Amino acid sequence: MRSYLLRRLWQAVLVLFGVSVVVFLILHLTGDPAALLLPPDATAEDVARFRKAMGFDDPVFVQYVRFLKGALRGNFGESVRHGEPAMHLVLERLPATFELAGAGLLLALCLAIPAGIISAVKRNTPIDYISTVVALMGQAMPTFWLGIMLILVFSVRLGWLPSSGRGDFQHLILPAVTLGLFTTARITRLTRSGMLEVLGQDYIRTARAKGVSEQPVVWKHALKNASIPIVTIVGIELGTLLGGSVITETIFAWPGVGRLSVQAIFNRDYPVVQAAVFILASTFVFLNFLVDVAYTWLDPRIRFR
Repeated sequence: MRSYLLRRLWQAVLVLFGVSVVVFLILHLTGDPAALLLPPDATAEDVARFRKAMGFDDPVFVQYVRFLKGALRGNFGESVRHGEPAMHLVLERLPATFELAGAGLLLALCLAIPAGIISAVKRNTPIDYISTVVALMGQAMPTFWLGIMLILVFSVRLGWLPSSGRGDFQHLILPAVTLGLFTTARITRLTRSGMLEVLGQDYIRTARAKGVSEQPVVWKHALKNASIPIVTIVGIELGTLLGGSVITETIFAWPGVGRLSVQAIFNRDYPVVQAAVFILASTFVFLNFLVDVAYTWLDPRIRFR
């Protein structure tokens, strides 16, 4: 088990190293960093002076090493617009993004897992067909369109829920539904396929032949053995929700990292963009490492691989 976890941890470190390279290249692949960070009306002398002060005249490898040392300390430089450390701005917005992504995932799990199980147990019945159609519709609807439609119906027409901002529980409902519906569809389909595969196994038929009631067979025996792909997709989806909340946060004016990143891109505030991308990518890698750890609990055979 220790070797399995160490191997996964080493892979996570390599991924983070690759992420640091990509984050560093964000600024350099878009042109002259000095010209990008300075206002459009900056003179050539101002650009040259700024380039020398920031070390952009150094070789790219030297700049990357300097960037990596700063990233390990959580130092991505100061925000061009706000004049504050970029990491501080990102960490300040991170709880809002975690709140929204967690609410979206919780909603998805509460809807998707029961729907997927019922669809598998009631295979080829109207319930199964309805669940499949709803899941396909959830995957087909663009997030931006769904968010706008929810605002028009529940905020503009009915006036039941606020259309933007972060406050009490009511402010969270529409963004969480918008963000979580696509995830609900994917988890529903994966749960259904996993349960169908497990329900056809010999040990399930043996348990039924011994007179075990249907509820323990489904929820105790079948679900646990079908949970590995479900846990996998949940870990991936949570990371996707954290990084993919940009559209939802922008539509609902949710003060999270996604909206901050969009504003930073428009303002050419690349230190904030770098800090946001690095933090979200690191969170995604950490969540997937936790998924690998969960595998060893769900299936003890994995620890020997």
